[in-house]
Amino acid sequence: MDVARDNVLSLYEQIADLLRVEIESRRFGPTGKLPSEAELGERFGVSRVTVRLAIARLVNAGLVERKQGKGTFVVETRRVRHGLDVLRGFYDSLLLQGQAPEMKLIALEQIAVPAGLRGVFPAKLKRCVALQRLHRLDGEPIALARTHIASDMALTWEQVEQQPSYALIEQLTGQRIDRADLTIRARLAGQEFAAVLNAKRTHPLLELERISRFEDGSVCEHTVFFIRAERYEFALDSAGGIRIAE
Repeated sequence: MDVARDNVLSLYEQIADLLRVEIESRRFGPTGKLPSEAELGERFGVSRVTVRLAIARLVNAGLVERKQGKGTFVVETRRVRHGLDVLRGFYDSLLLQGQAPEMKLIALEQIAVPAGLRGVFPAKLKRCVALQRLHRLDGEPIALARTHIASDMALTWEQVEQQPSYALIEQLTGQRIDRADLTIRARLAGQEFAAVLNAKRTHPLLELERISRFEDGSVCEHTVFFIRAERYEFALDSAGGIRIAE
Protein backbone atom coordinates (compact mmCIF):
# COMPACT_ATOMS: atom_id res chain seq x y z
CA MET A 1 0.00 0.00 0.00
CA ASP A 2 1.41 3.39 -1.02
CA VAL A 3 1.34 6.73 0.74
CA ALA A 4 -0.48 9.66 -0.86
CA ARG A 5 1.66 12.74 -1.43
CA ASP A 6 -1.38 15.03 -1.59
CA ASN A 7 -2.98 13.66 1.58
CA VAL A 8 -3.68 16.18 4.38
CA LEU A 9 -1.86 13.83 6.76
CA SER A 10 1.92 14.10 6.74
CA LEU A 11 3.90 11.27 5.15
CA TYR A 12 5.19 9.95 8.47
CA GLU A 13 1.66 9.85 9.92
CA GLN A 14 0.43 7.90 6.90
CA ILE A 15 3.31 5.44 7.20
CA ALA A 16 2.68 5.02 10.94
CA ASP A 17 -1.01 4.32 10.27
CA LEU A 18 -0.21 1.77 7.56
CA LEU A 19 2.31 -0.01 9.80
CA ARG A 20 -0.19 0.05 12.68
CA VAL A 21 -2.72 -1.84 10.55
CA GLU A 22 -0.06 -4.38 9.56
CA ILE A 23 1.01 -4.82 13.19
CA GLU A 24 -2.57 -5.46 14.29
CA SER A 25 -3.03 -8.01 11.50
CA ARG A 26 0.17 -9.76 12.70
CA ARG A 27 1.93 -9.31 9.37
CA PHE A 28 5.41 -9.31 10.91
CA GLY A 29 5.37 -12.97 11.87
CA PRO A 30 6.36 -14.71 15.10
CA THR A 31 9.45 -12.55 15.70
CA GLY A 32 7.52 -9.30 15.30
CA LYS A 33 10.55 -7.64 13.71
CA LEU A 34 9.83 -4.71 11.40
CA PRO A 35 11.87 -4.12 8.23
CA SER A 36 14.91 -1.85 8.63
CA GLU A 37 14.68 1.91 8.20
CA ALA A 38 16.39 1.59 4.82
CA GLU A 39 13.89 -1.07 3.69
CA LEU A 40 10.92 0.97 4.84
CA GLY A 41 12.33 4.08 3.19
CA GLU A 42 12.68 2.21 -0.10
CA ARG A 43 9.22 0.69 0.23
CA PHE A 44 7.46 4.02 0.78
CA GLY A 45 9.82 6.18 -1.26
CA VAL A 46 10.73 8.46 1.65
CA SER A 47 13.83 9.48 3.58
CA ARG A 48 15.13 7.77 6.72
CA VAL A 49 14.16 10.86 8.70
CA THR A 50 10.51 10.35 7.69
CA VAL A 51 10.71 6.65 8.58
CA ARG A 52 12.20 7.49 11.99
CA LEU A 53 9.35 9.91 12.70
CA ALA A 54 6.82 7.20 11.79
CA ILE A 55 8.56 4.64 14.02
CA ALA A 56 8.74 7.18 16.85
CA ARG A 57 4.98 7.62 16.57
CA LEU A 58 4.50 3.85 16.96
CA VAL A 59 6.93 3.75 19.89
CA ASN A 60 4.99 6.52 21.65
CA ALA A 61 1.77 4.55 21.07
CA GLY A 62 3.33 1.52 22.77
CA LEU A 63 3.06 -0.63 19.63
CA VAL A 64 6.75 -1.18 18.92
CA GLU A 65 10.07 -0.96 20.73
CA ARG A 66 13.59 -0.38 19.53
CA LYS A 67 16.23 -2.92 20.61
CA GLN A 68 19.78 -1.65 20.41
CA GLY A 69 21.70 -3.38 17.63
CA LYS A 70 18.76 -5.66 16.76
CA GLY A 71 16.08 -3.49 15.18
CA THR A 72 12.47 -2.52 15.85
CA PHE A 73 10.01 -5.08 17.21
CA VAL A 74 6.28 -5.28 17.81
CA VAL A 75 5.35 -5.09 21.49
CA GLU A 76 3.39 -8.24 22.20
CA THR A 77 -0.05 -7.42 23.62
CA ARG A 78 -1.71 -10.16 25.64
CA ARG A 79 -5.14 -11.01 24.25
CA VAL A 80 -8.17 -11.83 26.33
CA ARG A 81 -9.72 -15.14 25.29
CA HIS A 82 -13.54 -15.32 25.41
CA GLY A 83 -14.90 -18.86 25.27
CA LEU A 84 -18.16 -19.13 23.34
CA ASP A 85 -18.95 -22.59 24.69
CA VAL A 86 -20.33 -21.02 27.90
CA LEU A 87 -22.96 -18.29 27.94
CA ARG A 88 -21.50 -15.64 30.17
CA GLY A 89 -21.56 -11.85 30.29
CA PHE A 90 -18.67 -9.80 28.89
CA TYR A 91 -17.63 -8.38 32.28
CA ASP A 92 -17.86 -11.76 34.02
CA SER A 93 -15.77 -13.37 31.30
CA LEU A 94 -12.97 -10.87 31.97
CA LEU A 95 -13.13 -11.44 35.72
CA LEU A 96 -12.90 -15.22 35.39
CA GLN A 97 -9.67 -14.88 33.41
CA GLY A 98 -7.99 -13.17 36.33
CA GLN A 99 -8.36 -9.72 34.81
CA ALA A 100 -9.25 -6.57 36.75
CA PRO A 101 -11.76 -4.94 34.37
CA GLU A 102 -13.37 -1.56 34.90
CA MET A 103 -16.95 -1.00 33.79
CA LYS A 104 -18.14 2.58 33.39
CA LEU A 105 -21.76 3.48 32.69
CA ILE A 106 -21.76 6.44 30.29
CA ALA A 107 -25.42 6.67 29.23
CA LEU A 108 -28.80 5.53 30.58
CA GLU A 109 -32.28 6.42 29.36
CA GLN A 110 -35.74 5.02 28.74
CA ILE A 111 -36.69 5.25 25.07
CA ALA A 112 -39.23 4.01 22.55
CA VAL A 113 -38.26 0.59 21.25
CA PRO A 114 -35.98 1.27 18.24
CA ALA A 115 -37.34 0.32 14.84
CA GLY A 116 -34.68 -2.37 14.43
CA LEU A 117 -35.81 -4.14 17.61
CA ARG A 118 -39.58 -4.02 17.11
CA GLY A 119 -39.61 -7.46 15.57
CA VAL A 120 -37.16 -8.77 18.17
CA PHE A 121 -38.52 -7.55 21.51
CA PRO A 122 -42.01 -8.67 22.68
CA ALA A 123 -44.68 -7.03 20.51
CA LYS A 124 -46.51 -5.45 23.45
CA LEU A 125 -43.39 -3.62 24.65
CA LYS A 126 -43.44 0.07 23.65
CA ARG A 127 -40.50 1.42 25.65
CA CYS A 128 -37.18 -0.09 26.73
CA VAL A 129 -34.07 0.71 28.72
CA ALA A 130 -31.07 1.88 26.66
CA LEU A 131 -27.59 2.12 28.15
CA GLN A 132 -23.97 2.35 27.12
CA ARG A 133 -20.95 1.07 29.03
CA LEU A 134 -17.24 1.49 28.45
CA HIS A 135 -15.09 -1.49 29.48
CA ARG A 136 -11.41 -0.94 30.33
CA LEU A 137 -8.44 -3.20 31.00
CA ASP A 138 -5.18 -1.92 32.46
CA GLY A 139 -6.65 1.58 32.32
CA GLU A 140 -7.18 1.38 28.54
CA PRO A 141 -10.53 1.11 26.73
CA ILE A 142 -11.15 -2.39 25.39
CA ALA A 143 -14.83 -2.28 24.39
CA LEU A 144 -17.93 -0.14 24.14
CA ALA A 145 -21.27 -1.88 24.76
CA ARG A 146 -24.63 -0.56 23.60
CA THR A 147 -27.44 -2.40 25.34
CA HIS A 148 -31.24 -2.39 25.10
CA ILE A 149 -33.16 -4.21 27.82
CA ALA A 150 -36.72 -5.36 27.14
CA SER A 151 -38.23 -3.62 30.16
CA ASP A 152 -40.30 -0.45 30.57
CA MET A 153 -39.12 0.04 34.16
CA ALA A 154 -37.51 3.37 35.01
CA LEU A 155 -34.08 2.40 36.30
CA THR A 156 -31.80 4.69 38.26
CA TRP A 157 -28.13 5.31 37.54
CA GLU A 158 -27.26 3.71 40.89
CA GLN A 159 -29.17 0.52 40.02
CA VAL A 160 -27.34 0.05 36.75
CA GLU A 161 -23.89 1.52 37.33
CA GLN A 162 -22.11 -1.46 38.90
CA GLN A 163 -24.41 -4.26 37.75
CA PRO A 164 -23.48 -6.24 34.64
CA SER A 165 -26.45 -6.49 32.29
CA TYR A 166 -27.17 -10.19 32.88
CA ALA A 167 -27.14 -9.79 36.66
CA LEU A 168 -29.35 -6.72 36.39
CA ILE A 169 -31.92 -8.45 34.16
CA GLU A 170 -32.15 -11.52 36.39
CA GLN A 171 -32.51 -9.33 39.47
CA LEU A 172 -35.30 -7.28 37.89
CA THR A 173 -37.28 -10.17 36.42
CA GLY A 174 -36.50 -13.12 38.69
CA GLN A 175 -35.88 -15.12 35.50
CA ARG A 176 -32.62 -16.63 34.36
CA ILE A 177 -31.24 -16.02 30.89
CA ASP A 178 -31.33 -19.33 29.08
CA ARG A 179 -29.51 -18.74 25.80
CA ALA A 180 -28.21 -16.14 23.37
CA ASP A 181 -27.76 -15.73 19.64
CA LEU A 182 -24.30 -14.36 18.82
CA THR A 183 -23.05 -12.78 15.61
CA ILE A 184 -19.44 -11.63 15.21
CA ARG A 185 -18.36 -9.21 12.48
CA ALA A 186 -15.23 -7.25 11.62
CA ARG A 187 -15.23 -3.48 11.11
CA LEU A 188 -13.07 -0.39 11.39
CA ALA A 189 -13.43 2.04 14.28
CA GLY A 190 -14.28 4.97 12.03
CA GLN A 191 -15.10 8.40 13.38
CA GLU A 192 -17.89 7.01 15.57
CA PHE A 193 -15.69 4.84 17.83
CA ALA A 194 -12.15 6.15 17.38
CA ALA A 195 -12.27 8.71 20.19
CA VAL A 196 -14.12 6.64 22.79
CA LEU A 197 -11.86 3.60 22.26
CA ASN A 198 -8.68 5.68 21.99
CA ALA A 199 -8.03 4.35 18.50
CA LYS A 200 -7.41 5.49 14.95
CA ARG A 201 -10.30 5.52 12.50
CA THR A 202 -8.61 2.64 10.66
CA HIS A 203 -8.29 0.58 13.85
CA PRO A 204 -9.82 -2.92 13.45
CA LEU A 205 -12.68 -3.78 15.77
CA LEU A 206 -14.67 -6.92 16.50
CA GLU A 207 -18.41 -6.25 16.51
CA LEU A 208 -20.31 -8.77 18.63
CA GLU A 209 -24.09 -8.69 18.48
CA ARG A 210 -25.86 -10.59 21.28
CA ILE A 211 -29.59 -11.33 21.52
CA SER A 212 -30.43 -12.95 24.87
CA ARG A 213 -33.52 -15.00 25.66
CA PHE A 214 -35.38 -16.44 28.63
CA GLU A 215 -36.33 -20.12 28.77
CA ASP A 216 -39.68 -19.41 27.05
CA GLY A 217 -37.81 -17.96 24.05
CA SER A 218 -38.74 -14.32 24.66
CA VAL A 219 -35.95 -11.80 24.02
CA CYS A 220 -34.88 -9.89 27.11
CA GLU A 221 -31.77 -8.07 25.92
CA HIS A 222 -29.95 -6.89 22.82
CA THR A 223 -26.34 -5.69 23.00
CA VAL A 224 -23.73 -4.77 20.44
CA PHE A 225 -20.12 -4.75 21.65
CA PHE A 226 -17.44 -2.86 19.74
CA ILE A 227 -14.16 -4.47 20.82
CA ARG A 228 -10.52 -3.62 20.08
CA ALA A 229 -9.43 -6.57 17.95
CA GLU A 230 -5.82 -6.68 19.14
CA ARG A 231 -6.87 -7.27 22.75
CA TYR A 232 -9.61 -9.84 22.32
CA GLU A 233 -10.33 -13.17 20.65
CA PHE A 234 -13.23 -15.61 20.64
CA ALA A 235 -12.91 -19.40 20.85
CA LEU A 236 -15.42 -22.25 20.63
CA ASP A 237 -14.95 -25.87 21.66
CA SER A 238 -17.30 -27.46 19.13
CA ALA A 239 -17.15 -30.83 20.86
CA GLY A 240 -18.46 -29.48 24.14
CA GLY A 241 -21.45 -27.52 22.83
CA ILE A 242 -22.68 -24.35 24.52
CA ARG A 243 -23.40 -24.41 28.25
CA ILE A 244 -25.03 -21.91 30.58
CA ALA A 245 -22.71 -20.40 33.20
CA GLU A 246 -23.46 -21.54 36.73
